[in-house]
Amino acid sequence: MVEIQRIDESAFDWASDEGPAAELRRIARASTANDGTTTLNEQAVLQLKNRGISGADLWLGDGGFALLHGDILDLAVHPESRRHGVGTALAKAALAGVTTSVNAWSHCDHPDAAGVAGAVGLPRERELRIMSRSTSLPLDEIAVPAGVRVRTYHPGDEEALLHVNAAAFAHHPEQGHMNLEDFRERVAEPWFDAEGLFLAVPEDPDGALSDEPELLGFHWTKVHVDEDPVYGEVYVVAVNPKAAGRGLGTLLTNIGLQHLSDRGVDEVILYVDGDNDPAIAVYTGQGFRLVRAEVQYRGVPRVAS
Repeated sequence: MVEIQRIDESAFDWASDEGPAAELRRIARASTANDGTTTLNEQAVLQLKNRGISGADLWLGDGGFALLHGDILDLAVHPESRRHGVGTALAKAALAGVTTSVNAWSHCDHPDAAGVAGAVGLPRERELRIMSRSTSLPLDEIAVPAGVRVRTYHPGDEEALLHVNAAAFAHHPEQGHMNLEDFRERVAEPWFDAEGLFLAVPEDPDGALSDEPELLGFHWTKVHVDEDPVYGEVYVVAVNPKAAGRGLGTLLTNIGLQHLSDRGVDEVILYVDGDNDPAIAVYTGQGFRLVRAEVQYRGVPRVAS
């Protein structure tokens, strides 16, 4: 029988070298090394690092953990503890009595994840594709349209950036909900580089048309400095819907890719929804190729309380 313990908020200290946080990190590190993909995504890590398990619930047991924060379930089992029912037991403990929709991701489309999801009644809902491009590939010539200027980020751009992000990703279940606190947490991370966050703005704001938005679009790049080898990421590309049809998405993407190449990384990755055929076609044309897929399981769990 799997022994599971629900962790009290006061017992969780992300910086501690022992206790529940250390055990969670141990499991996550081993799972990441074994599966070849990050066990806890950025959103979950920032939650644990900055707010602990405040507003969340954590279960630990027999080499596994289940973290339920909001409607998102993160679950992992140490490779040495797999195939003994630990994942299913943790999922049932975390979701017992839950009567609202839950999202759970398998970051490498692992077959065991499908089994756990099936055991708690979560159907396969969505696929996220990870694509990769070598920086040795040539880039198309970058031509900035008339009336547009591209500059890098400086403090004070937050409100306009978040407005464009929300508008561009209005129907995106994760990205579109980024708020000022989320943004500031990312800016405080060691990887943040203001010189890698590019903003397309009107060339002459004072003389711009009355309906010209303050920010036309942006490309936020990321360098994964803690990975070996270091690699780059097309972190967020967003175009203001009021500025659509001007080629700004391609322009900003290429500027960011050139910046990442200049930073000396050999590879650049990006994430794109599996059903976003237009975006996949654009990225494929820019030399990106599919690496792997992540799968979301979503629905109201069927677990006895």
